[in-house]
Amino acid sequence: MSDEYGGSERAGFGARLLRGFRAAMLPVLFLAVCGYFVWHAIHGDRGLIARDQRVVQIAEAKSERDRAQAELAAMERRVQGLRGDLLDRDQLDERARQLLNMVGRDEIVVPYGPERRLF
Repeated sequence: MSDEYGGSERAGFGARLLRGFRAAMLPVLFLAVCGYFVWHAIHGDRGLIARDQRVVQIAEAKSERDRAQAELAAMERRVQGLRGDLLDRDQLDERARQLLNMVGRDEIVVPYGPERRLF
């Protein structure tokens, strides 16, 4: 029964609207939760962007490690030449002259730039 202003039709519309809202609430909540997890899977501390940054950091660390290992090997070769029975007199003389900043009168000095270190 409706009154002359359509009151029951308005009540029916409100009920339908409320039913539709309740029916849409669960899917909207599900999409919000999924969106939350997707956002953090990409932008979070352990997300895809952070993973890419870690991969770059690991590559930089490996190159630094390789450089340090090469420097260590060069130093070990030089130290090997200064050990007891295997003493390399030329290498010892070269190192002593460099540390004392001395040169013989009949020797020629060839300066190198800082980027071209001999050892």
